[in-house]
Amino acid sequence: MLGKHEKNRRDFIKKSSIIIGAGILAPVHTFGITHSNKNMKEIIGHGDFKYRVDKEWGVQDPAKVPINDCHEMVFDRKGRIFLTTTGENNNNVIIYDKSGKVLDSWGTEFPGAHGLTIFGDGNDQFLLITDPETHKVTKTTLDGRQLMTIERPKEVDGYTSDDQFKPTETAVMPNGDIYIADGYGQNFIIQYNEKGEYIRHFGGGGEGESQFSCCHGITLDTRDAENPTLLITSRAKQEFKRFSLTGEHLETIKLPGCSICRPVIQGENLYFAVIVTKTWDSYDGMLAVLDKNNTIVSFPGGSRPTYNDGLLSAPEYDGKTFRNPHDVLVDNDGNLYIPQWASGKTYPIKLYRV
Repeated sequence: MLGKHEKNRRDFIKKSSIIIGAGILAPVHTFGITHSNKNMKEIIGHGDFKYRVDKEWGVQDPAKVPINDCHEMVFDRKGRIFLTTTGENNNNVIIYDKSGKVLDSWGTEFPGAHGLTIFGDGNDQFLLITDPETHKVTKTTLDGRQLMTIERPKEVDGYTSDDQFKPTETAVMPNGDIYIADGYGQNFIIQYNEKGEYIRHFGGGGEGESQFSCCHGITLDTRDAENPTLLITSRAKQEFKRFSLTGEHLETIKLPGCSICRPVIQGENLYFAVIVTKTWDSYDGMLAVLDKNNTIVSFPGGSRPTYNDGLLSAPEYDGKTFRNPHDVLVDNDGNLYIPQWASGKTYPIKLYRV
């Protein structure tokens, strides 16, 4: 049986597909390939985190570079940007440079391409791609050669069939250990060594402090170098949960109005895409920037963050900047790159920090 969050998500996809087919949702700039600065006058965000929006940054000719739902983006050591996009009739990994030019694309084996993690040193960098449609996590080289596949963990009693495993995200430790978040499946976090051998699992779906309601994203938080932890999304509950590396619950960070995709750490700050604030059919997503104390200091694409008695007030969408932002990629200049999900096949947006 589908959980409430997954049912809402699927209902939204069905509705938006019908509307897109009728032409109502076709975005103005989706299929243009002429780049200009005329639409970059407006500034969004708050405090020290304000940005100028470039909706034309990633736009391509869809006949040459087709996309579907765009999910996540990462930098490699050469400064290239890797993007995951879904679809059975297009490459599922697209490689951009920072100017928005497409350098390459590959991989039709990941129709549900979702989570994207990059790891490794020097020229030996690798990707982990999660695909909840094929029920797999795949390790690849940067040019798409498949090296390892992880499927349903048979060591975990919570699974009785392969199709229950619907991984959405991974995090990789310095020693090569891999944590997989089964966000659209059974909501377990499963830890493996670098060879893909099972170590442990924790979590699972439920209301307990150590359980999740859509553990959609996971990352390693090393801002306290002596005490690294895991930050994990419980998206349907609009909160983060912090765990030790061995699976002990340490903290819950409640963020009302923020259906969080994955946490992204840059310096002392934490960034994430708020894919939904109220309902799945409102296109009311935005971004959030948190300081080292987990206080939101900016809502690009939304209202100014406010707190009452220490509790965040649910933000309001600005009605124009985003549709369903799904990830945040931060470069060394503080600029942001934003892929969007179920948004009329829109290409990624760039935000220039001002």
